[in-house]
Amino acid sequence: MRRTRTALLALAFGLSAGAVCAQDLRIGLQEDPDVLDPDQARTFVGRIVFSALCDKLVDITPDLEIIPQLATGWEWSEDGLTLTMTLRDDVVFHDGTPFNAEAVAYNIDRSQNLPESRRQSELSSITGVEVVDDTTIRFTLGAPDATLIAQFADRAGMMISPAAAEEAGLDFGLNPVCSGPFTFSERVQQDRIVLNAFPDYWNAEAINLASVTFLPIPDTTVRLANLRAGDLDMLERLAATDVASVMEDDGLTMEQAVSLGYQGITVNVANGEGAGSPIGESALVRQALSLAIDRDVVNQVVFEGAFAPGNQPFPPTSPWYDDDYPVPARDVDAARALLAEAGYADGVDVTIQVTNNPVQLQLMQVIQAMAAEAGINIELEAKEFATLLSDQTAGDYMASQIGWSGRVDPDGNIHQFVTTDGGINDSGYSNPEVDDLLNAARTSNDLETRLASYNGAADILMTDLPIIYLYHQVWIWALDDSVQGFVPYPDGMIRLEGVSLAE
Repeated sequence: MRRTRTALLALAFGLSAGAVCAQDLRIGLQEDPDVLDPDQARTFVGRIVFSALCDKLVDITPDLEIIPQLATGWEWSEDGLTLTMTLRDDVVFHDGTPFNAEAVAYNIDRSQNLPESRRQSELSSITGVEVVDDTTIRFTLGAPDATLIAQFADRAGMMISPAAAEEAGLDFGLNPVCSGPFTFSERVQQDRIVLNAFPDYWNAEAINLASVTFLPIPDTTVRLANLRAGDLDMLERLAATDVASVMEDDGLTMEQAVSLGYQGITVNVANGEGAGSPIGESALVRQALSLAIDRDVVNQVVFEGAFAPGNQPFPPTSPWYDDDYPVPARDVDAARALLAEAGYADGVDVTIQVTNNPVQLQLMQVIQAMAAEAGINIELEAKEFATLLSDQTAGDYMASQIGWSGRVDPDGNIHQFVTTDGGINDSGYSNPEVDDLLNAARTSNDLETRLASYNGAADILMTDLPIIYLYHQVWIWALDDSVQGFVPYPDGMIRLEGVSLAE
């Protein structure tokens, strides 16, 4: 076993007990991340890597409380139009350059103005940035933005080295330089990403590992087999069908947390040539597909009841869920009637791309069989995840089975996906009324006021259905019993502070 080998090496070289823990942690990922640039990136697994690589202005607790990270505190003006943040004075980037207010100003400008940035809509409320001094930054907003602090808890708040970014340009993701606990070492596409501990990290005493290696293994069965064989120390997104097996394995442990996000089918309604299809052009066809799906059966058959059926960007347990639109029961007759009303009484063909892992393929095969009974003939296109995302961004798709890991603030689950020119609006959907409602939801800190805006948007989106929501998952991690100190978070990230490998 790996732990035995490590102990022998420790004896051979006279290492201390603390040094035994300082070894490589190997994490199995379900996909290979996209570009390792916080401004350009969009994948869930990329965010897992960033958690080790790039610190943010703020972070969250497992209970979703926003807490300081690179920022030590913040204060809003009474009118909600000015946010002043104080910053740590003991932080350097991995290239040795200082983290300070000037660096924050650079990062915000890059996120807002880099043409390839996906963070533009997340930070659109910021109209001015003032460097007060090295440890104080002030943001001026065009309108109150209840979501901004939560945005800073994710990629929009990740700070990269201005010097490195200026030198690398759009190639920054090939050798990312941040200020997190680990530095970038190497990447082999579809094989591994290796990070090494950063000795000058401001919170280095919380890091017990010398390095972390991320290994993309799309097949859930293979991923678990690698864990059992000792080739991995932990994996993310254990298949629900493997939960019982892992719980019975004395050499493994399991952790879980309810997700903030969802899985669904994004339909190309106006994103390039791929939009010219019956399902893209007709909301009635999209409604028919939604009604053809039995979400409860999907949850039982594919996930053994471990997840929650869904039909909105927020789970039914969320305070933001619109009770006026409960998860619909399957109704094949109603689905056929909608197809006939749309002019497709004899049926319709739909091509849906899906990532090439066994769980998502099984999900779509179940949906494929259900849809066929309603006259919707689905052809599945299995693709590697990065390719699927690239095609989706380019509009080279008809429909796409894809999900979202979720955000602390509800805005993060909906705004950028359905507002005109939203940063991840791959559907190409545009409705000025939806834009107004979701923009208004950003400007109030009052829950009831925001809820009214989200419910108003739901009144439209539940008819237009640019995204057909399917279910809300539970994050499940499987770990070798040598892994100590791991804490599960609802955002699905793997935070490595306090994590160690026992002897």
